[in-house]
Amino acid sequence: MKNVTRALFAAGAALLVAASPALAQFKPRPLNDPATGELFHIEADAGFWNPTATMTISSESLGIPGSVIDLKNDLGVTDQRFPALNLQLRPARSHHFRLQYIPIAFEGSTRIQRDVIFNGIRYSFNTPVNSSMDWKAWRFGYQYDFLVKNRGFAGFIMEAKYTDVRVELDSQFAQEFAHARAPIPALGGIGRFYVVPNISITGEVTGFKIPDSIDSRYNAHYVDIDVYGTLNFTNNIGVKAGYRSLDLGYLIKTDSGSFVLKGLYFGAVLRY
Repeated sequence: MKNVTRALFAAGAALLVAASPALAQFKPRPLNDPATGELFHIEADAGFWNPTATMTISSESLGIPGSVIDLKNDLGVTDQRFPALNLQLRPARSHHFRLQYIPIAFEGSTRIQRDVIFNGIRYSFNTPVNSSMDWKAWRFGYQYDFLVKNRGFAGFIMEAKYTDVRVELDSQFAQEFAHARAPIPALGGIGRFYVVPNISITGEVTGFKIPDSIDSRYNAHYVDIDVYGTLNFTNNIGVKAGYRSLDLGYLIKTDSGSFVLKGLYFGAVLRY
């Protein structure tokens, strides 16, 4: 019996000695270990957005009501691809200062297929018309993450969307334009979840609305929806792909506009 006891003791001691190197190498994952791509103070990304556009505008002048003009069907404007630039400063893990700029521009050239009135000027059927639409879309915002986990976060967004839209019609008889420019406040939310430590899915929605119940001569809305996935190769480098919907509409007395852009985008991400 003593021999058996000694043998078991010796075997146990041998197992402990053999396991010592493996135990020394094992390091449990820290409880506070953010996913790949979440350790940064500055993040910049650039890419291209390929939206499908639906756009109409109406502009009155000299007491003459304007026609509702479809920029595609009436003016021959076609869908375009636009660059998109984003910059984010994060002084602390839950605080983000955000900047975005998308220069949106369309051009068209056609013989219009119906009489339209724009800025008090009539453009008759079959008149050659060159048109352009320039939309400078800026976003300045602050994001606070009220819930932060290693595998994601949830937060709210406060921002100002500075919108500058100019539509111009040019024919041999007249050159007219309509211009709308204003800072638009917006509120919204954002959420991100890491399906694996280096791949995340993010969704955010921001918007603002002035209902016509306040004054029937004025109303406006701005809704921005963005859903995208990010693949992070390291904490500093990644790529992203997503779908964005941008919906802007306004009525100012007798002038109105509706601009809806929806489509896929792709980009690269750098962090420091």
